[in-house]
Amino acid sequence: MSTTTSPPTAGGTVPGNARKGAAMALVSMSCVQLGLAGSVGLIDDLGAAGAAWIRLAWAGLLLVVLVRPRVRDLTPSALRACVALGVVTAGVTLLFMAAVARLPLGTASALEFLGPLGVAAFRAHGRHRWWAAVAGVGVLLLTEPWSGGADPVGVAFALGAAVCWAAYILLTQRVGDEVAGIAGVAVSIPVAAVVSTVLVGPFVIGDLTPRLVLVGLGLAILLPLVPFTLELMALRHLTTAAFGTLMCLEPAIALLVGLVALGQVPEPLAVVGIGFVVVAGIGAERTGSREPVPPEPPIHGG
Repeated sequence: MSTTTSPPTAGGTVPGNARKGAAMALVSMSCVQLGLAGSVGLIDDLGAAGAAWIRLAWAGLLLVVLVRPRVRDLTPSALRACVALGVVTAGVTLLFMAAVARLPLGTASALEFLGPLGVAAFRAHGRHRWWAAVAGVGVLLLTEPWSGGADPVGVAFALGAAVCWAAYILLTQRVGDEVAGIAGVAVSIPVAAVVSTVLVGPFVIGDLTPRLVLVGLGLAILLPLVPFTLELMALRHLTTAAFGTLMCLEPAIALLVGLVALGQVPEPLAVVGIGFVVVAGIGAERTGSREPVPPEPPIHGG
């Protein structure tokens, strides 16, 4: 990624930074939804937790082999941040899949989006907080959480995923600021793989087949390898408030992917919700750029 940046404006932001960050976030969200659509069959074979685990396990292994991060070159603060990011990455992945197993996808998504919306609301200032409110209305219209009963255990899982997602946003920005390149991801995702393997691996390894192993490898690239790397890079250009609001575009992308890949036709109310989140995303992109962060010395593979 180029390190050339435009000069700051009088207001302290950098022209083009928000556009770069928004583009990375949009590609990341598209990969997530394509990965979820591709995981439907895998969930049938391994269960929700097993599908999450095999993706994290493959992603962690690929990063260790290809990037070979030198952990000893990280500062203690950066290492702690990477490990914490890995733990919450495993948490948000496993908890959300557990919630989806017990709740309608719309309800689980609405509850999980309380995480990025909370970050957007509490980290934004003045009128910028309105974008989070607009996005929140859109998420409600998209997911219609009031339309059915909710399993209390599923609600607890979804709220846990929301907390992990909020922490993930904050930690991803910190790791991106302290660690050059993708070295932070190359440490945090293997940590997530280890955590998920301890919690889930022993219960699903016996169900693996060569076909499932290969499918898991392909899905690991779509989710989480590519999107988590792009999110780390995006948070070098965006405030956490803007990033949290932009994440609310994901239900709209989910509807589009569901329509094209799974034949799921959205309701009219959901289309109105898309309008709200698109407007909020545009507002976040226009007001959420950051000043460039001085790069750390690069970490080379061992």
